[in-house]
Amino acid sequence: MAQVRKTTHSRKTTARKNTSTRRSAARKGTKRAAPKRWSQRVTKESDALDLKRGVFKLSSPRKIAASLKRSAEHSARRKTGAYRSALSMLTFYINRAGKTLPKIQRERLEKAKVELKRAFGRE
Repeated sequence: MAQVRKTTHSRKTTARKNTSTRRSAARKGTKRAAPKRWSQRVTKESDALDLKRGVFKLSSPRKIAASLKRSAEHSARRKTGAYRSALSMLTFYINRAGKTLPKIQRERLEKAKVELKRAFGRE
């Protein structure tokens, strides 16, 4: 009869060890991973600018710069100066697009940076 108790006791101990291992593994699994699309969250939640839809798709670098300037000057969400906010949004878009951005569009956006500097008188 004593042997039965030892066996039962050892089973309980083993069962306790297994559940604690499962719990710690479960806890590790419940950690939230970093969102895959952090840039989308930044675009929605940041206090940068309220941009006109399709501003980066415009055909002329001068039009892109003018739209960014207008948005930056009228935005109530920005925390820094208008020029810095506009330039950071333009750079953010270029970096976010990465290698998928067509060469022609990338060149147009890089020219828009120069136009933005001219628009704000920072040549």
